[in-house]
Amino acid sequence: MLRVVLLVLALVSPLRAEPLPRDQIEPLIVAPYALGEAVNDKGVWQLLNSGGGEAGYVFETGPLAPLPGFSGQPIDILVLLDLEGRFIDTRLLAQHEPIFVSGLGEAPLRDFLGQYRGHSINEPLVVGTPYGAGGDGSDLVYLDGVTKATASVRIAHESILAATLTVAREKLQGISAGPPARPDPDHDEALDWQGALAQGLVRHLRVTNAELDAAFAGTKWADDDPEARADPEAPYLDLYAIDIGPPALARLVLAPDTQAEIARFATRAPDDELILLIEAGRHGLVSEDFVRNTAPDRVAAAQDGLPLALRDADILPELSPALPAELQDARQMILRLDRRLGFDPARDWELSLQAVRAHGMFQPEIGSQHFSLAMGLPERFFLRPEAPVQRPPWADALVNRRTDLIALGCALVLLFALLARQSWLAGLRWFTPIRLGILAVMTGFVGFWGQGQLSIVTPLAVIRGVVQGGGLEVLLYDPFSLVLWAAAIVGFVLWGRGFFCGWLCPFGALQEFSHHLGRLLRLPEWEPPPRLRRALLWSGPVALIGLIATAFVAPEQAEAMAEIEPFKTAITMQFARPWPYALWAAAWVLASAVWFKGFCRSLCPLGALMRIGGMLRLRRWIPRRAECGSPCQLCRVRCRYDAIARSGEIRYSECFQCLDCVTIHDDPAQCVPLVLKAKREKGRA
Repeated sequence: MLRVVLLVLALVSPLRAEPLPRDQIEPLIVAPYALGEAVNDKGVWQLLNSGGGEAGYVFETGPLAPLPGFSGQPIDILVLLDLEGRFIDTRLLAQHEPIFVSGLGEAPLRDFLGQYRGHSINEPLVVGTPYGAGGDGSDLVYLDGVTKATASVRIAHESILAATLTVAREKLQGISAGPPARPDPDHDEALDWQGALAQGLVRHLRVTNAELDAAFAGTKWADDDPEARADPEAPYLDLYAIDIGPPALARLVLAPDTQAEIARFATRAPDDELILLIEAGRHGLVSEDFVRNTAPDRVAAAQDGLPLALRDADILPELSPALPAELQDARQMILRLDRRLGFDPARDWELSLQAVRAHGMFQPEIGSQHFSLAMGLPERFFLRPEAPVQRPPWADALVNRRTDLIALGCALVLLFALLARQSWLAGLRWFTPIRLGILAVMTGFVGFWGQGQLSIVTPLAVIRGVVQGGGLEVLLYDPFSLVLWAAAIVGFVLWGRGFFCGWLCPFGALQEFSHHLGRLLRLPEWEPPPRLRRALLWSGPVALIGLIATAFVAPEQAEAMAEIEPFKTAITMQFARPWPYALWAAAWVLASAVWFKGFCRSLCPLGALMRIGGMLRLRRWIPRRAECGSPCQLCRVRCRYDAIARSGEIRYSECFQCLDCVTIHDDPAQCVPLVLKAKREKGRA
């Protein structure tokens, strides 16, 4: 069987995620947006607004961030990102996660993706909920996950972030992942007006009428400003701009009453940075149509090439008496910039003022020119909080399931300790109740609660990841199952397949309970005839090879083929699925009432893979005597797994470690050689 598997792996070729063509992407873009031109060959497109201007980017996560899911294939999501790094929309294109294909359905995943709208790539987005006081004042933004599908949701989340950051770094140079600087309330230094100007703490922009005329020279608006021609050296724009977030600068330029008003404003809007503009020319800062507490129509701001959202703070400032007299009667305005939208006052940014002229008397044509002023303050005025540390997905998953993992670890340590003394355990009077109690824990805690039912889907995803270069990162998204896989592998080395199939598998435990129920109900027991029983031993390997071949040759059908396992229906979804799936799983559970663990012993592809454990074990751990098999056949007759040959040899690839034969071997009342020996000794006595 192993040779056939390796042959299939050698014949298949890696699959690549190719971007969708234009005719498939374009219908997904709805008004007021439209699809522009392709930016590169990796599925990144321009996003246009209703006027045909660039509004952002459209891209798929599959080609940019092909993180393999549990099916071994990436989750492909269409992302619409605006020029400021905000998510306009995230839409599911394709996914092959088993839990969403035919388990929960895609609706919960689509609802999860809807949470991204309006959030920015600047925000540290994580999946889960804050623990304890971790959410108080935290910069982390939590997205609600999907119950029973946390690992798949994390894969989708990481795919979105990885693809978006790739586009942001290439196209949106202003995107910053860390939190912006905030004014340091404890920083204080003595400042005067001239010293502040010399240090660049107050920025000054002066544009004369002559310079304004030069800017419009050669255009139809060149002669449309008689006032400029009348006094060329007079200032058209005489602007002073001061960031009054730092207390020392606010105290320098504002009267005490205005300082108090600024402090009250900061308590209401702690994320806003306030900028004082003093304009002594004839520009005026805003037009006659300007409405207070809205965006100024003649002033703009940008940082790193991306526009900043300016807004009037609706504060009428009173300047400090220490300022020059010519500024006291100048136009004054306080604007606000929101640090939450990516503005960082400690880095360079730019103010831009628009000069407007009108040409013609009736329905005049409007022309404009822009004059820029570089802004920014030294770091000493600010506190730069440490960027919130986003745990890697595996660490985040560990924290979210830490209680379950501790309980699972304790249970596994206890189980290993018990099985390390198998002769003692099998000889206990209450062995059967102890075993059933352990199996109840496996069904209830590991299966229904912990969602730790191992499935053939995981090995298939690992094989695809290794062959196609995707790696094994997918396992880290579900640490609970990863611990179980680790325990099963250790069990392989110590005892073969029996540790998992006989003790750890929740569905196997469910079948065993069904069989005990059948005994209580006095149902007949059925065992296939020897020839059929031998044929059924091949059904699991055939199913395994078929699944591996399907995963590579027709991956879109792999999830449907994996439904041969009833595990997801019975354990993960607790039978809450469409009737064909529920009927399939229930039929195997009910069949076990008369045919002991029939699915495990025949069709189970995971069990077929687990048979390799029989070859990996380091020792023959089941004790045997010379009389076992010749002449004694008691253990073979009573073995419900048909794991003992006529010769008495244990077929470890079929052994489920039920310990029944160990109980017989050590029991002087059951073991035939011991019974005969006792009789002989009694006769000699």
